[in-house]
Amino acid sequence: MEQQLSLHLKAFNDKVKTMNQTNSKELSLSALEARNIHAGIFELLTQIQSLTEVKREKDNEVITLQVGGGKF
Repeated sequence: MEQQLSLHLKAFNDKVKTMNQTNSKELSLSALEARNIHAGIFELLTQIQSLTEVKREKDNEVITLQVGGGKF
């Protein structure tokens, strides 16, 4: 299952890559960019929490197996 990052997080990632490639010391974001990145990160955290709960439910699932010997 491949999750897609929001356009805002991809844009942020590109800015960080450019900053690293040019050895820049600072990265500036507008208030709108910061809000959009915050929303994207919060969405990812929500998805992680949901997947964690599903995994816990599956880990706690009880499987009953009965094996009979028949006439053996």
